[in-house]
Amino acid sequence: MKAKETSVMSGNKPILKGRQSASDRVKKITGLAMLTAVAYLTVFFFRLPIFGFLTMDFKDAVLVFGAFIFGPLAGFVMSAVLALVEMITISSTGIIGMIMNLLSSASFVCVASFIHKKKPGLKSAVIGLIAGCLAMTAVMLLWNYLITPLYMNATREQVAQMLIPTFLPFNLLKSVLNSSIAVMLYPSIRVLEKAKLISKRDTQKSDSKAATIGIFIFTAIALITCVYFVLVLMKVI
Repeated sequence: MKAKETSVMSGNKPILKGRQSASDRVKKITGLAMLTAVAYLTVFFFRLPIFGFLTMDFKDAVLVFGAFIFGPLAGFVMSAVLALVEMITISSTGIIGMIMNLLSSASFVCVASFIHKKKPGLKSAVIGLIAGCLAMTAVMLLWNYLITPLYMNATREQVAQMLIPTFLPFNLLKSVLNSSIAVMLYPSIRVLEKAKLISKRDTQKSDSKAATIGIFIFTAIALITCVYFVLVLMKVI
């Protein structure tokens, strides 16, 4: 039996809703799988040790890029899948590390993409990323205080003394670095839409040319600053 297809008329041409939505679902699942794989590769090849168990990676830039395209729920799913795969393959912190990775990525990705979803565009993405940085930093300060003593072999009082001088700047630096990369990646959404690799968003708003140039100049400066700071922390320079 053939699946029933519903159709509506647009002018004189019928549009098959079932077939269109099925195609969109395939594109979405494929896109999510590919982006999650790319995010994993960034962790596998470019994970940089900063302080003890704290490592710098660029997976959140890829995850939030995908969430800008597919929405906050998709961003959470990618974050969860990636945290699980990390735990199974390359992480040495077990289930606790998986929980911390999920909380870190999901708080950043979901907040940023939720704000962006309200009015898609570069300026909205930047506002969302700023909110995501703040959300991730606040969430990780709380959960580092609660969970870190379990696998750091330290008292909660000792961990509390590390929150402001260690965990706060680390999470801010990591989130700003990933945000800067995400802004640089943002124009490629248009390229993917034109290539019909993702569905075009009807609510996409165009940003003014001057605002776009200003945002990219500021972001480039922030990215260079973050990279320089990471290299200093790693004692490379």
